[in-house]
Amino acid sequence: QVQLVESGGGLVQAGGSLRLSCVPSGRTFSRYAMGWFRQAPGKERDFVASISWSGPNTYYADSVKGRFTVSRDNAKNTMYLQMNSLKPEDTAIYYCAAGTTPAATEPLRWNYWGQGTQVTVSS
Repeated sequence: QVQLVESGGGLVQAGGSLRLSCVPSGRTFSRYAMGWFRQAPGKERDFVASISWSGPNTYYADSVKGRFTVSRDNAKNTMYLQMNSLKPEDTAIYYCAAGTTPAATEPLRWNYWGQGTQVTVSS
């Protein structure tokens, strides 16, 4: 069983940066792929980025490529999402997820979820 807790969300102006963190509990964190999804009001939950369990493979949605960077530190039991050049359309609740398929972009293919952290980008 894995429980996930996100942090780092907040209010930022367009063009600014935020770094989200995800801390899982459970001993098998390093065996899971980790991912970030986001959900804006009235919209579906969308894939943002993910990283393989050992870290060398990363995947990004086209809308965030070149602006967001996903990373993990298994020694610190933490995954990060560095978000730069933020835009108002990045406003959403950001969710951390854990699963077995790092390239999966469908939420149903991820096994564990955090409660989410709000990111608001003002214009």
